Amino acid sequence: MTLPSINPEKLSSWSKLKERYDILKDVHLKTLFSKEASRADKMTIQWEDFYVDYSKNRIDAETLQLLFELTKETKLKEAIESYFTGDVINETEKRAVLHTALRAPKTAEVFVDGENVIPEVYRVKEQIKEFSEAIIKGDLKGHTGKPFTHIVNIGIGGSDLGPAMVVDALSYYKNHLTTYFVSNVDGDHVHEVIKKLDPETTLFVIVSKTFTTQETLSNATTIRNWFLKAAPENAVSKHFVAVSTNLEKVKEFGISEANIFPMWDWVGGRFSLWSAVGLSISLSVGYENFEHLLSGANKMDDHFRTTPFETNIPVVLALLSVWYNNFFGAETEAIIPYSQYLNQFATYLQQGIMESNGKTIDRNGNKVGYQTGTIIWGEPGTNSQHAFFQLIHQGTKLIPVDFIGFAEALHGDRDHQDKLMSNFIAQTEALMNGKTEAEVLEEFKKQNLSQSTVEKLLPYKVFEGNKPTNTIFIKRLTPESLGKLIALYEHKIFVQGVVWNIFSYDQFGVELGKQLANVILKEFSGQSESLHDNSTMNIINFYKKSRN
Repeated sequence: MTLPSINPEKLSSWSKLKERYDILKDVHLKTLFSKEASRADKMTIQWEDFYVDYSKNRIDAETLQLLFELTKETKLKEAIESYFTGDVINETEKRAVLHTALRAPKTAEVFVDGENVIPEVYRVKEQIKEFSEAIIKGDLKGHTGKPFTHIVNIGIGGSDLGPAMVVDALSYYKNHLTTYFVSNVDGDHVHEVIKKLDPETTLFVIVSKTFTTQETLSNATTIRNWFLKAAPENAVSKHFVAVSTNLEKVKEFGISEANIFPMWDWVGGRFSLWSAVGLSISLSVGYENFEHLLSGANKMDDHFRTTPFETNIPVVLALLSVWYNNFFGAETEAIIPYSQYLNQFATYLQQGIMESNGKTIDRNGNKVGYQTGTIIWGEPGTNSQHAFFQLIHQGTKLIPVDFIGFAEALHGDRDHQDKLMSNFIAQTEALMNGKTEAEVLEEFKKQNLSQSTVEKLLPYKVFEGNKPTNTIFIKRLTPESLGKLIALYEHKIFVQGVVWNIFSYDQFGVELGKQLANVILKEFSGQSESLHDNSTMNIINFYKKSRN
C-alpha cells in the first residue's frame, strides 16, 4: 500500500476551515479564554513526563473538530500504518521509510521486501555497543598503543546534524572522550579542528552512505593525509571507521571491514541518527545512554501510532501548524528551547522539516495550489529574548512559537532554574495577553510622566498580544526524554506531509546545486568550459583572478 493521494483543497473539512478562519481571524485569545474557564484543561495533553499546553492558540473546539475531520478525509490513520509497517511510502525513490524500526523492540516484526529487518537492526546495535565500549574502556587503542581521547565525526547533512545535536544536548552525560564534528567543505573548518588533535589518540568516524559525498570525502582525505604525516599507512585501519554501504570504496580508503557499520536504503539521512550514524553519540555518552535515546523515541512512536488523535501530541501540533500555515498565512515557526543544551535543536529541525516538506509537487504529480512547508528557526531562551523576540511581540508577522522547557535543572541550581522557567512561562503569557493602552497608561501614571511624553510614547508601548504558542514542558532532559522530543517532531513532519499530499522523504532539490558545483569546479582548473549567464560567468572569472 502507498499513501493516499488526496488534494486537501477539495475536501469539505478544508472548505469549512476556511470559513472558520474568517470567523476567528480577528478574535483575541483573551476572548477565547474568557468564554471558556476550563479551556486550558481541555487543551492540555499529559503523557509520561511531557506536559503539552496548546490552549494559547487561535482555535476553538469547532476548529479542532474540523482539523480532526481533515485527518479522516486525508486518511491519516491508514497512512500511519503504512509508515510503520514498511510500505513503500517514499514512492519517488521506491523505498520504505523505517527509521522507527531502528528503535523498535527486539520482538517486533517489520518487513521490507518480505524480510523482517529487526534481527539485522539488532546485529548492528550489538556491533555499535561492542565497539563503543571497547573504545571507551581503552581496550581498543591507537597504533602506538595509546587509548583514544578524541572522536571526530566526518559527515554532512543528516550524517552530521543529528549526531552533533544529540551529543551537544547530552553533554551532561558525556564521558572522557572529546568529540568534534567536521561537516563543511570549507577547508578552514577542517584545519581548525585538526589543530586540536593528536594523531596518536584520535578516532575518525566517516559517515557517508555512498562514500562519494564531496564534502565528506574531501574532509576525510584531508584528515587522512594529515594523519599519515605522523603514522604509517597500516595505522589507518586502527584510527578510521566508516558508516557506509559502499564496502569497496571504504576498504580502498584503508578501513578494515570489521570497522564498517552498515546503513540501509529505508533510512533517510535526516532521520538516521538512530542507526549506526549515531555511532559518535554512543561513543560520546556511552551505549547505555544511546539505547535510552532509542527507547524514548520508541515510546513516542507507540504514542503516535496508538493514541486517539484528540490526545496525540504529534498529530495535534502538526494540525496547528497546518492551521497557521494554510489559513493564517504564517510562513515561519520559531522553536525556542529554554535549555542551552538544546542549542542546536532548531538547526537540526531545519533540515528535518524544510528538506522533508519543502515541496511544490503533490503525490499526483501536480503543482500544489496551497502552501507547504514552514520556515523553521530559533535559539535557546533567554538568549533569544534579547535577540529577536521584539519581532515576535510587536512585528507585523504572525509567528507561532513552540516553547520547550524542563522542570528540573541537571546541575540542580534552583536559583538559575527558577529564573529561567519564570521567563519561559512569562513569555507565553506576554505573547498571548500583550499590553493594553489602559495598562500602559497606568504604568505612565506611576512614573509621573508629562502629558506630552505620554502621548508620544503610548503607541510604542502597546502590545496587541494574540500571538500563538505551544508549551512543551518536560520533567528533565534525559537521553530518553530527548528521544521522545526528537521523535515527536519527526511524526509532526509526517502528519503535515500526509495532509499536504506531498512526498516528505525525497530531497531532489538538494541535488541541483551539487551538480552545477561539479561543473564549475572543473572550470576552475581549466578542465572544461561551460556556458553560464552573464552574472555567473563574471563571478567565476572574479574568483579565478582573485584566488591565491
